Amino acid sequence: MHSRILFFILMAVVPVCASDVMGAHKLIEQGHVDLAVGALKEQVRSEPNNSEAYNLLCRAYLMADQWGPAVSACERAVKLDPGNSQYHLWLGRSYGQKAEHVNALSAAHVAGLVRGEFETAVRLNPKSVDARDDLADFYLEAPWVVGGGQDKAAAQADEIQKLEPAQADLLRARIAEKKKDFGTAETEIKQAIQDNPAAAGPWLALARLYRNMGRLKEMQHAIDRATDQSLNRPDVLIRAAEMLIESNRNLPGAQNLLERYLSSTNPSEDAPVFKAHYLLGTLLEQQGHQEKAIAQYQAALDLAAGFAPARNALERLASRARNEGMR
Repeated sequence: MHSRILFFILMAVVPVCASDVMGAHKLIEQGHVDLAVGALKEQVRSEPNNSEAYNLLCRAYLMADQWGPAVSACERAVKLDPGNSQYHLWLGRSYGQKAEHVNALSAAHVAGLVRGEFETAVRLNPKSVDARDDLADFYLEAPWVVGGGQDKAAAQADEIQKLEPAQADLLRARIAEKKKDFGTAETEIKQAIQDNPAAAGPWLALARLYRNMGRLKEMQHAIDRATDQSLNRPDVLIRAAEMLIESNRNLPGAQNLLERYLSSTNPSEDAPVFKAHYLLGTLLEQQGHQEKAIAQYQAALDLAAGFAPARNALERLASRARNEGMR
């Protein structure tokens, strides 16, 4: 669909104006990155001290893996409101994405920035489970030379235990898996399921553990539990589908999950709609449905023109078509 036509259709569904941060937030939740970025850019032009608009702009860029402008927007939000824990959390996340795209020497410096922002987020709001969980992940994955350490991650689990026991269980499971103690990891995740039986997240964590252990039949069972409609977690559908695709297992089931997500009336910022279109395109391409795949890749770009995987996929298919035409 042409982007201008898409714009007017969406304007009829989601009212957005330059002064409406909530409207832009709604666009982000629905995966309409380009529209959100446009609205938020206009807003910060008219309200250059609007820290929330800058934070949302950062989040919109991060959804499409555009870490450069995301860092700039988040830095501005933090400068405008340095006492806001959430802004430091998102700045840390944007630095984290930046660290994945720089050389080793620069990555060490950026890792320090990530740690600093996550630690500040926790200091400003000690009851933020998200901030503590992200900080724990940093400690768990980062080498000691930049401040990492499994003991530090475990300390965060103890603090999270006081706030959300099931989340603490999942963190302890990740620590155990890092130590290759898969039995303890499985026990901790099952404890999280007991602590919060109505949650889909622990079932998805169990599926991921089983995938890493090569227990694919049990992975599928856990995915079935995580994606049960009674749990009402549409965002889990796209993560489960991605896991199946990465495992090259039950691809028809993965396609069904993606189609369920795209038909959902409750999409999530954590599972961008344009990514679901892209993943569905990859499945259709694998099945030889090139025109349908192109339509899905284009649908992704209509929402997020800067999303490189979809753009690269379209260019690859166009190149293939040219080469076949020259034979």
